Amino acid sequence: MSKLDQEDRNDMSTQQFAFPKQRKEPLEDASHVRSAVARFKQVEGVTDQERDEAWARIRAAAKKFDVELDESDWREIGSGGKGKH
Repeated sequence: MSKLDQEDRNDMSTQQFAFPKQRKEPLEDASHVRSAVARFKQVEGVTDQERDEAWARIRAAAKKFDVELDESDWREIGSGGKGKH
């Protein structure tokens, strides 16, 4: 994954983050999308609605960067994927 320095993060549009209000989990390339999924549940201080919105942004970025997601919903992260709750 390419490392973003603080200046690069500051230059990014708010909407380029999974969690724009907190400016957490940038979605600038495929490796960042995969990282956002891996760290999704570690983001603190967000509501389920904000998580739903972040997941929608992650899914859009995954499609854009051709990243396959095993989960259809963020609540499935860590449970083994689709249908394995």
